[in-house]
Amino acid sequence: MLRRQNPSAPEHSRDLAADGGALSMSHNDSRSFFNLSQLVLSAGQIKPSPALKHSKITYFEVEIVDVQSKKQICILDKVPPASTLLDVKHKFHKACPQWYPSRVGLQLERDGPFLKDSVSIQSLAVSSIITLYFTDLGQQVGWTTFFLTEYTGPLLIYLLFYIRLSTIYDQVESRKNFRHPVVHLACFCHCLHYIRHLLETLFVHKFSEGHTPLKNMIKGCAFYWGFTSWIAYYINHPRYTPPSFGHKQVSYAALAFLMCEAGNHFINVALAHQTNSGNRTCFPGPTYNPFTWLFLLVSCPNYTYEAGSWISFTVMTQTLPVGIFTFLMVIQMSLWAQKKHKLYLKRFYPEVRRKAAMIPIIF
Repeated sequence: MLRRQNPSAPEHSRDLAADGGALSMSHNDSRSFFNLSQLVLSAGQIKPSPALKHSKITYFEVEIVDVQSKKQICILDKVPPASTLLDVKHKFHKACPQWYPSRVGLQLERDGPFLKDSVSIQSLAVSSIITLYFTDLGQQVGWTTFFLTEYTGPLLIYLLFYIRLSTIYDQVESRKNFRHPVVHLACFCHCLHYIRHLLETLFVHKFSEGHTPLKNMIKGCAFYWGFTSWIAYYINHPRYTPPSFGHKQVSYAALAFLMCEAGNHFINVALAHQTNSGNRTCFPGPTYNPFTWLFLLVSCPNYTYEAGSWISFTVMTQTLPVGIFTFLMVIQMSLWAQKKHKLYLKRFYPEVRRKAAMIPIIF
């Protein structure tokens, strides 16, 4: 009989080792897979990488319509929401080169006020299409040019009369008659007044945005230059007679004139440097400077001092042309003061509600 041969011990052990190794590897793989699954489940769902969001900017279309004919002039497309009305005027100028931005007046309604250049387009938008009404404001000039031209004329014109040109006065009569000291003093005061105005225009005043029509500058120059010629002709005339009360009248009037000029300057400086309290601009108040104490009584003390200067000049020279000019200036400045006083009441009500506009009790 054949005996069943048992595998040898080394072979048997090798087979067992091979089987045991296979079992061990299979068991390790299952544990690794289990641990990986637990890690994924504990970390939560795998989030996809966020896609880049493209910001979508909404542009506006601005329709420009003639205020008189109601006809469409042009349409400005792709106007960014951050644009101002001044940007719209520049785009309008590119579309219609004959209309310069300074002479373009835009309104939201036909009978409404002209919009300021600083207004943003987004604040006017009700939909994606904005309709604006166009008005030709005519030839414009800047405020600095306006005042420099208006004040330079009187300064030069008065000096031409002061030197007594042969084309204006008779030279024989000019040499024969002696000039009273008030003539020289009047020339000094008149020049000082307009030099102050010129320097404040350049270095003190802060003008509002925009321009003014050229015709306004022509009217202002005609008024100031014409009256200066009339005033200077009489004061510098060889037959000019000095004031009735002589040296005292001239001295007191000249002192009052200089005080009013100084007060006017300090008030203009105070108005140009208004203080801010938080987000609110505060109305200027009196300081240690005595010339600013007039703020306690009136809201427009610069006009009060201006009127005082011309009244003093009238008393000092005692001439009819200066008196007429002063009378007209006081009326005009009282109207300006009333208009400004109403604006101040809206902006600075607690500070100005008990004050007069220009002259206490009267205006």
